[in-house]
Amino acid sequence: MKISVHAVGRMKTGPERELADRYFERFAKSGPAIGLEFSGVAEIPEGRAQNANERRREEGQRLQAQLQPGTALFLLDERGKNLTSDDFATRIGQLRDGGRKALVIAIGGADGHDQPLRDQADLVLSFGAATWPHQLVRVMLGEQLYRAATILSGHPYHRS
Repeated sequence: MKISVHAVGRMKTGPERELADRYFERFAKSGPAIGLEFSGVAEIPEGRAQNANERRREEGQRLQAQLQPGTALFLLDERGKNLTSDDFATRIGQLRDGGRKALVIAIGGADGHDQPLRDQADLVLSFGAATWPHQLVRVMLGEQLYRAATILSGHPYHRS
């Protein structure tokens, strides 16, 4: 199953980008052995509309245009479900084992995700109730994807 990240906004060069890239690279190397292929990070610019609702709709439409039929969608949102790493890995494994060909994990812009996109998502996921800077969300997502691959493969990186 191909897994890609869709992010609203650009990640600037710096230590956060280097750390995120390191975890995405680890995931890219460990995933294929268990049927997970990392397709990379697609960045889109933030919406330019005057109000939050319009920006969310504009950003959501850009994501919709990139989704292929049958692609699973996870949205990162502070109001989403707070899963353990094991549960996150299990969800990914179930999609893979259920025959899904692709998963897109979307990091929204500063205004969050549009409601129609939230309604369509297979999972709305939270990394906690706090609001995290975009750069740190990418680091945490990269690490959780790598951790999911190690959990699904039985590697000792993740110890319960």
